[in-house]
Amino acid sequence: MDEDIFRAGPPVLSVSALLRTVRETLERRFPLAWIGGEISNFRPASSGHWYFTLKDEAAQVDCVMFRSRTAALDWEPAEGMRVEARALVTLYEPRGRFQLNVEHMRPAGLGPLYERFLKLKARLESEGLFDPAAKREIPAFPKTIGVVTSRQAAALLDVLTTLRRRNPSIAVIVYPVPVQGEAAAAKIAQMLAIANARAECDVLLLVRGGGSIEDLWQFNEEAVARAIRASAIPVVVGVGHETDVTIADFAADRRAPTPTAAAEMVSPARDELLARVAKLAQRATREALRRIEYAMQTVDALARRLVHPRERLRTSRQLLEQLAARLASAAARRLDNFAAQLAQCRAALASLNPGAVLERGYSLTRNARGEVVQDASRVAEGDRLTTTLAKGWLESEVRKKSR
Repeated sequence: MDEDIFRAGPPVLSVSALLRTVRETLERRFPLAWIGGEISNFRPASSGHWYFTLKDEAAQVDCVMFRSRTAALDWEPAEGMRVEARALVTLYEPRGRFQLNVEHMRPAGLGPLYERFLKLKARLESEGLFDPAAKREIPAFPKTIGVVTSRQAAALLDVLTTLRRRNPSIAVIVYPVPVQGEAAAAKIAQMLAIANARAECDVLLLVRGGGSIEDLWQFNEEAVARAIRASAIPVVVGVGHETDVTIADFAADRRAPTPTAAAEMVSPARDELLARVAKLAQRATREALRRIEYAMQTVDALARRLVHPRERLRTSRQLLEQLAARLASAAARRLDNFAAQLAQCRAALASLNPGAVLERGYSLTRNARGEVVQDASRVAEGDRLTTTLAKGWLESEVRKKSR
């Protein structure tokens, strides 16, 4: 009879059947819901899935966000970040572990604020306010750095400590301004304008420590973004922690993940500069020695070509004597040639001299007009003629002529 009692009991469920029933019950009972908490034990897997714990002051729950969902986020969660997750309440059957399957996630408090952030970012970006081509270069060796922040901010101490450690020779000017509260954005914009009007700095640091999205919201205001872009002095923004992103970061000429990183970004380390100067000095010394050695070699080469003035005078004198001798020989030959040519000219002139012809017994007869008479037909009887002889002349009258 006892055996019949045991056989009549409820059916025995397997572990997998039980867990499947619990999972289905949970998923039917709790549809997709927004759950807020702080991320802990964040573990991104190589597969692209994210595993983490979502917790508050009293409890915690395991979460998973699969790769197909993480790819849709334009930001990456980090340890300690407060978020709001749209998740499905479920059970991981293989381990019997209660968990949330996260479909979407946003930083906590970013309902309306996040929408405002996205809309302003899109509008300013469409205007070209974030254009990389408009970004100004950060000076490599600033003489004066301006820090725009609150005097009470821990970020100010971090920045001043970093600048003093890296390069105490750089002057620092603090432009005090509230970095939190309703009117902070307008005051930040005004202080940036004042810093530009005073024109005392080579670069400006706009910094603030970490905080909630509400604490950092003044750096998401349009007035701050436009004041950064209107600045003639390059502006580096270091607001919050590395995961905090504001509109000011997009508008800045350079974005730093933290205030300390912003100070490091704009201040060349003194030790590095000294090492660089020493290296350049060594290079300059080597180059100077090399130039001196080249100059010495040039002097040696010129010395080998250098001739004593006495030797140069002797050589010049010999050359002068040679040229004088050659000139005298050339002149003598030239005179002989001239004499021969002159003799030839004299002989030619002698052969053409009318007097020489007359010496040989010839005469020259001219008419009254002085024309040479060569033809008897050119004169008439009674004409008076003048005859030139080798010695003297005769005047005659034509009595008779014959051809």
